[in-house]
Amino acid sequence: WLWSCRSYIMRYIIQFADQKQEFNKRPTKIGRRSLSRSISQSSTDSYGSAASYTDSSDDETSPRDKQQKNSKGNGDFCIKNIKQADFGRREIEIAEQEMPALMALRKRAQGEKPLAGAKVVGCTHITAQTASTCESAVLMETLTALGAQCRWAACNIYSTQNEVAAALAEGGFSVFAWKGESEDDFWWCIDRCVNLEGWQPNMILDDGGDLTHWIYKKYPNMFKKIKGIVEESVTGVHRLYQLSKAGKLCVPAMNVNDSVTKQKFDNLYCCRESILDGLKRTTDVMFGGKQVMVCGYGEVGKGCCAALKAMGSIVYVTEIDPICALQACMDGFRLVKLNEVIRQVDIVITCTGNKNVVVREYLDRMKNGCIVCNMGHSNTEIDVASLRTPELTWERVRSQVDHVIWPDGKRIVLLAEGRLLNLSCSTVPTFVLSITATTQALALIELYNAPEGRYKQDVYLLPKKMDEYVASLHLPTFDAHLTELSDEQAKYLGLNKNGPFKPNYYR
Repeated sequence: WLWSCRSYIMRYIIQFADQKQEFNKRPTKIGRRSLSRSISQSSTDSYGSAASYTDSSDDETSPRDKQQKNSKGNGDFCIKNIKQADFGRREIEIAEQEMPALMALRKRAQGEKPLAGAKVVGCTHITAQTASTCESAVLMETLTALGAQCRWAACNIYSTQNEVAAALAEGGFSVFAWKGESEDDFWWCIDRCVNLEGWQPNMILDDGGDLTHWIYKKYPNMFKKIKGIVEESVTGVHRLYQLSKAGKLCVPAMNVNDSVTKQKFDNLYCCRESILDGLKRTTDVMFGGKQVMVCGYGEVGKGCCAALKAMGSIVYVTEIDPICALQACMDGFRLVKLNEVIRQVDIVITCTGNKNVVVREYLDRMKNGCIVCNMGHSNTEIDVASLRTPELTWERVRSQVDHVIWPDGKRIVLLAEGRLLNLSCSTVPTFVLSITATTQALALIELYNAPEGRYKQDVYLLPKKMDEYVASLHLPTFDAHLTELSDEQAKYLGLNKNGPFKPNYYR
C-alpha cells in the first residue's frame, strides 16, 4: 500500500514538473488582457481597484488623443480601449441576471415604445455590475429598448469600468468616459455628450447635478426643448431645489433621491455592504475594536453604522438633525461632536452630502494612521485641497490609497482622494441598485409622456404608485407572495386594493 502511494506521488510530481516546464516556455510578459486569469491574480488585482477588469498596458495616451472606431465603423465615443468590449459584454450579462425589474421592463415594452422619440443625455456611473455601481450599462440598453436615443458621460472620474464603456461603444452608444479622468476631461466628456450638431436632447438623467449645471451654464437655450430632468443624488436634488426657489428652474424635475425605493434600499442596504468592502480592499483593516467616527446618520450613515457595529467596531456619530440624532442614540450609538473624539478614532467616514465636514483643523489633530474616507457625495466633504501644501508629503500606496505625511512623521490614510469610497474602491450589490435604475427609467417615462400642464417648472417626488411598482417587480426574485386586502379591509383602511398603500408624503 505504501509503495502504491509512493508511486502515485512520484507520478504526480513528474507530471507537475512537466507542466511547470511547459509553463515556463510561455511568454513571461503577460498583461491583464489575458483571457484566463488565475484566482490569485484576480484577488491581487482587486485590491486597490474598483474590482473591475482594467487594462494595465503601458499605453498612457489620453483617450482624447486616440481615434477609435467600433466594428461597424462608428467613432462617436471616447473611451479607454474599444478592444475590451468582449470583457465588458460578459460583465453586462452578469449584471442583467441581478437586475430583474429592468429586464421585465424590456419584455413588457416589446409591443410598445414608451420612450419613442426621447433623446436622453445622461451623466451617471458607466458601470455594469458589482465592480462599482450597477445602473448605467443595463439602464442605457433598457432605455434604448424602450425607444430612446442615449448619449452618456460619467459623473465620477474614478468609477468608470473601461471594459463596460467599451462594450457600450461597441453596441453603438455614444459614451464619453474612462477611469481616471482629469477634471478637464470630466467637463470635456460632458460637453461632447451635449454639444453635437444636429442632435438636441429632450430629457436629462443626472447624478450629482453636474450635467444640468453645464447645460444651464453653456447651452441654456437647450431647455426650450427639454421636457424634464431626473436626478438621483442628494446634492443634485439640493441644486434643483435651489434653482426652483430662485425661479430659475426651466423644466419639471423628478427627485428620485427621495423616493422610498432609493432611500430605503440603495442608500441603506447598498452602503451597509459596500463600506466594509471598500475599507477591506484598500486597507485590509481589522474592524473589531476599532473606534470609528461616522459623520451623518441619514440612510447612508445608518447603513455604515449597522455594518461596522456588527463587525465589533466602536461607532460614534455626528448629526445636525435632532430626529436622526435621536435615532442614532436609540440604535445604540454615541452622539458626539467631531472635535470631541477626533484625536482617538481610527477611522473617519463622512456621509452627509455637505461640504467641509472634515476640515484641515481636524485632519491636523488626527492620530497617526487614521483612515479617512467619504461615503457622502463628490469630493466636497473632506477638505482635500487644504492637504495639498508644501509642508505635507503625499505618498501613493496603491491605487486610490494615499499616505499624507506631516513634518513630524504623522500620516493619515486618505482613500480615493476624498471621493466616494463605494464607487471608487469597492463593489456594490447589483440587485440593490437595480431598484434605483428602475426608478430612474420610470421617472423618465413619466416626465416624457406627461400631458402638458401636469408638471410645472418645479421639483416633484415620484408618485407612490410607481415606487410600489418598482418594489413589486423585484419580489419574484425572492419567490415572495404579497397578501391581498379583502374588499372589507380595503374599505376599512380607505385604500384601493391595488395601492398605493402609502401617502405621497411618506418617505
